[in-house]
Amino acid sequence: MPITVEEFATARPHLLSVAHRMLGSAHDAQDAVQTAWLRAATARPPASIENPSAWLTTVTARVCLDELRARRRRDEAPLLADALPAADLAADEAVLRTEDVSRALMVLLDRLTPPQQVAYVLHDLFSIPFDRVAEVLGATVPSAKQHASRARRRLAPARRGGEESGRADQQIVDAFMAAARTGDTRMMIHLLAPDSVRDAEAALLPHGGRTTVTGASDIAAETARFRDRIRAACRLTVNGRPMYVIAPGGRPFATIEIDTAGGQVTRITLRPARADDRFGALEPLTAL
Repeated sequence: MPITVEEFATARPHLLSVAHRMLGSAHDAQDAVQTAWLRAATARPPASIENPSAWLTTVTARVCLDELRARRRRDEAPLLADALPAADLAADEAVLRTEDVSRALMVLLDRLTPPQQVAYVLHDLFSIPFDRVAEVLGATVPSAKQHASRARRRLAPARRGGEESGRADQQIVDAFMAAARTGDTRMMIHLLAPDSVRDAEAALLPHGGRTTVTGASDIAAETARFRDRIRAACRLTVNGRPMYVIAPGGRPFATIEIDTAGGQVTRITLRPARADDRFGALEPLTAL
């Protein structure tokens, strides 16, 4: 008996979540789920499907795996934010905020191989057993487990020194970013050194914007105007250095490197994200 329209409609929100985590795009997830439905509607399913949602998840995951492999064959690099239409980026951002998805995780998932990505998303994020993961991958259960294990290792934070000064500096940086997200200029001025400097590449600024801003008050005032961008930032390593990455919709847009000295922020450096940037986890990633 084929899957009914009602069964598909019930499963659709779950299918979109699975596809979004794999493909990193709300638009591509919708296409994948629609393709899965067309396949389900025209295929000859088993005589009795005990769990339509699970069966549709398997079909959707296979569609996503095909798309990820096609991207790899086309040698497509993970897309940066400025390569996407504004509407697509807004849709991706809406999914992250509505479903409380880890922004850092979405940046990093795009760096896995297709089998690693599918195995990790299905098993570690959606608790799908490895026998079904293996079925999606067309692999053995031990092979599916190995793909997930390799994904975990690639997503794990690099070991770093635990000096007290390093932790104290990070606390200052995190406090500044927390104030920046809310536009709290008073707190930002408190955390900024009086002679602090903000450097930014012109491509990130409005036409005629100053590439260098000096002084706590001016930097705080400017940062408050860009708090929407700051709200889309997450902590990662970039080429081995701890930074914040502005990643609307989970797509890297710009990096923020913050230097401190004497318990205050002394320099903020912003530059566009680059295709050859190497992103890594700075801390354990949340599952969502």
